[in-house]
Amino acid sequence: MKRLLTNRRKFLSAGAVTAGSVVLGGTASLAGVARAAGLAPTPTMRGGANNYRAGAPIVERIGGGGFWMTGSVRREGDGAPLAGRRIQMWAHTTEGNERDERSHGATLTDADGMFRLEMPQIVPAFGQAHAHLAYDAELDSSDFETVFLRPLMASASDKTLHVDFVLKPV
Repeated sequence: MKRLLTNRRKFLSAGAVTAGSVVLGGTASLAGVARAAGLAPTPTMRGGANNYRAGAPIVERIGGGGFWMTGSVRREGDGAPLAGRRIQMWAHTTEGNERDERSHGATLTDADGMFRLEMPQIVPAFGQAHAHLAYDAELDSSDFETVFLRPLMASASDKTLHVDFVLKPV
């Protein structure tokens, strides 16, 4: 299922952040997604590294929760899932802003390359409800390039945001 998307806002309103112009709908798991030969790597987004704090701890949940950040991490080319990869998240939430240490946390991908972390509800900052996510190679195995993302939410009332990383080997 291919849809050409003209801008990042429209892209995110479709419900996912993926490489290229393929949108993986809703709760797609890697088991149900055909791997595409030549899958392009996810590029770093402008503003993705804003307020980044190296070494945020791996946590069960950030703050009181209520909002779910989910996603997948796959390898460029064959789309193979990458287990045990460290993904950091931070955002402006009902409990603090994205500069606050308590608004940062990290999690690891499971055997299927999937991650999931609960955090407080994301609220608009500078007029946009958005999150920040990072795959920081320096804090992982360094087998892949670092990627910083700043996806926008379709609506400030959304309770989930799904983000897919496709990592490029170094």
